[in-house]
Amino acid sequence: MSTADQVRLTPDELRTLFLFAELEDHQVAWLAEHGDVVPVPAGEYVVREGEPAQCFYVLLSGTISMSKLVSGDPVETTRTEQRGVYFGATQFYLDNVAEQNYVASVRAITDCSVLALPAPDFARAFAQWFPMAVHLLEGMLMGLRRNNSQVAERERLLALGKLSAGLTHELNNPAAAAGRAADALRDKVAGMRAKLAMIADGKIAGDQLKKLVMAQDEFVKKVRYAPTLSPMEASDREDELGDWLDDHRIDGGWDLAPVFVAGGLGVEDLEAVDAAAGETTLEGAIRWLAYTVETESLLREILDATTRISDLVLAAKQYSQMDRAPHRFIDVHEGLDATLVMFGRKLAPPESNASAGIRIVREYDRTLPLIPAYPAELNQVWTNIIDNAIDAMGGTGTLTVRTGRVDGECVFVEIGDTGPGIPPDVRRRIFEPFFTTKPVGRGTGLGLDVSYRVIVNRHRGDISVTSEPGDTRFRVVLPVTEEASS
Repeated sequence: MSTADQVRLTPDELRTLFLFAELEDHQVAWLAEHGDVVPVPAGEYVVREGEPAQCFYVLLSGTISMSKLVSGDPVETTRTEQRGVYFGATQFYLDNVAEQNYVASVRAITDCSVLALPAPDFARAFAQWFPMAVHLLEGMLMGLRRNNSQVAERERLLALGKLSAGLTHELNNPAAAAGRAADALRDKVAGMRAKLAMIADGKIAGDQLKKLVMAQDEFVKKVRYAPTLSPMEASDREDELGDWLDDHRIDGGWDLAPVFVAGGLGVEDLEAVDAAAGETTLEGAIRWLAYTVETESLLREILDATTRISDLVLAAKQYSQMDRAPHRFIDVHEGLDATLVMFGRKLAPPESNASAGIRIVREYDRTLPLIPAYPAELNQVWTNIIDNAIDAMGGTGTLTVRTGRVDGECVFVEIGDTGPGIPPDVRRRIFEPFFTTKPVGRGTGLGLDVSYRVIVNRHRGDISVTSEPGDTRFRVVLPVTEEASS
């Protein structure tokens, strides 16, 4: 703003402002000497968010509007015409005043006039007038920031501890399954060698052995692609195979039938074995091929278990963003999926109640572009929201994760739950730091405050919540373009 034709207030005029009413004469005289009265036409900005905080302003007349940028658009937070309200470099008294930026924009709604005080000069004078007050204010703000940082770090560690316990459980299940399958496989391989010796003792002809080996190869292929049968279908096929085995005088047919059915084999497959082996070696051949089916099933179980372990490790790496740049273009779905994997144990039904548990519904728009983001911080946001949703549903319900576009310039992530909902009085305070409805010791009240700061301050996005019984939705909006460098 131009400082030509400077207009200044007299000490008596300054004392009519509540901020300066109790100041001493020399202090008011300093303000009168250094404070400029600046006219601001309607529609013009007094300060703009993000610009260097050069002045401390006091409203003298007119109406102003304060706004913050959300997803690139200004969102009004305050509108007032109260004479004496202040804005701009409101933390001028801190040591780093030269490094501060305006945290919001202020625009004149009507023709206004404001008192402008240069922040660095005002800071030096203020420190001389009120040295103890400055020390107290600095200590309070620095302590608050330090406490917030420590508690926020504690919040992240608590969340990581919960997820680590779940991940350990998730890893233990497939690892134990692979171990059990490997032990069983050792026994089956030994049995297969014994049955092969029995076939050889039966003086089987070379062409017959060749046919049995070919049948073995066919059995292996069928096991690999065995269809999933309903209990009724499996029972019918086991009855049919059991009857066939009894008709051919093979002992223990009712133990062998489930093995072949689980491997996707039927009567026609055993007929082919009968034709290849002949009456004298049929039972040995059948049992040898049963071991083949079991060993292939166990191998498939080991492969599934180790694949599950690899997927969990990959998800953990994706979640933690190890070995990756802190800021990059990402597919938002990767972080969502990795976070859901980390919550696997909390989402699964308890063993004592298979009908319980939380059902996950993914409604992803796979056409979304990559977005610029700090992925590890976004994963913390997804963690906070999903953890709250799981707690709200009490272990039973539906968690819906939805993505899509907003006006072409932004994408949205919506996480909904079927819990009891958030009361209006709680909803109004839900993003306040240290506000929590959880019992003492179970929540810090910083999860959603951290989420708000990550989305709004770090990503220039927006986060909001709508709620009614049975339908609570947290909606995060993120821009698809990077912030222009200044």
